[in-house]
This record gives sequence, structure tokens and C-alpha cells, in this order.
Amino acid sequence: MEMISLAQTLRENSYPGRGIVIGRSEDGKKAVTAYFIMGRSENSRNRVFVKEGEGIRTQAFDPSRLTDPSLIIYAPVRVLGNKTIVTNGDQTDTVYTCMEKGLTFEQALHTREFEPDAPNYTPRISGILEIENGHFDYSMSILKSDNGDPSSCNRYIFSYENCPAGEGHFIHTYRCDGDPLPSFEGEPKLVAIPDDMEKFTNMLWLNLNEDNKVSLFVRYIEIASGKYETRIVNKNE
Repeated sequence: MEMISLAQTLRENSYPGRGIVIGRSEDGKKAVTAYFIMGRSENSRNRVFVKEGEGIRTQAFDPSRLTDPSLIIYAPVRVLGNKTIVTNGDQTDTVYTCMEKGLTFEQALHTREFEPDAPNYTPRISGILEIENGHFDYSMSILKSDNGDPSSCNRYIFSYENCPAGEGHFIHTYRCDGDPLPSFEGEPKLVAIPDDMEKFTNMLWLNLNEDNKVSLFVRYIEIASGKYETRIVNKNE
């Protein structure tokens, strides 16, 4: 698979929706993940990321303007032992609860499907990073309607073992803006992952559409120790 420019891909797409990036830093020492949200409606744009335990949660920036919390208020990131779960909805909790009971990432997501927001039927995208004994693997998933048909759910799981240094993958909910919004298609895109966390955070934030971007989360995790650093950027401050 040919590596794409993540900066250019974001810059040229006014509405990729919500996106997940997972990979390994260029020096090979850190597992990396990023998650961003965008919004077209006032309700979607009225959000911020806040820390919650070892993860994060979306929260209304101005509670008085919140009209419908469903599908927009959730925990995008939760940590279960050596596993970091990142998703675009409340399936974060589904994966966490199921894996706590001994089920797999795939089994947990088999209980869920795309969002019930006709006519878009927004895909549910999910990722999980697992670090154990200095080894780092990750998986990504998308649950989507069958070409807009809500009677059928297509489920795709992509697993990456021993990811090469400096490489990662990017998946997002929508191919581009539209009405209805067209779902992401194909495999997660191969992208470069730098060592510099600040540089990576700034690159992502600056290349997201200025009108539609809402919040960004970035985390670099030391594979040897499990220690991590986190950056959160909110348009509403």
C-alpha cells in the first residue's frame, strides 16, 4: 500500500467527519494514537474533549445550547490494563465491558452496528492498541451500512502486528462532505508517524478544516514502560 500524506489528505477534505490514527513512532519506541471530531451542526460543534481517568470524554462546551446528547456525548478513549480503546461513539464502553469479561475486540463489535442517524448511517470506527512485554499490536474496525441500506451491516476488522517504526493507519467516517454523507471506503490509509508529538499534534490540527474541526486528542505511549503523554486541543476554549 502506498503511503499518503496525512496533512494533504486532511487539508483537501473539508469533512472527513471523525478520524482515528494509530501507529508507531519513527524511532520505534512509542505507540501513537490520535482521534479527532468535526461537526456541521451547532449541536455537534458545541463540544470539547475533557480528561476522564486515563481516557477522555466529550462534553458540551455550553450546556445551555445542547439540544440532543445522543451520538455526540460519549467516551472516545478508555484504558483497560495494557489496552487503549479509541472509538467514535459509545461502542468504546461496549468494547471495554466485553473485553473486561474476556471477549475479544471483534466479538464486542459484533454486537454493534452503524449509527441510527438516517440518511447518513454514520459508520462506527474503532481502534485498539495493545502493548505487552515490549510488543505492540493494534486493530482498527469500521461498521457501516451496505451502500446506505440500513437493513444490512458490513463489518470490517483490520489487524496490524509488529507495526514498522514510523508507520500507522488512518480511518475516518466519511469519504467527504455531502448530503447524505458518503461513508469511508476501503482499507485504513497508510500514513507516517513522527517522533515529535507536538509536531504531529500541530500538523493534524492545522490541516483540519477550520470551520468544521471541533476537538483533537493525541497520545504517545512508551512501549517499554507503558507511560504516556497526552495532548488535547479544543476549538471551543
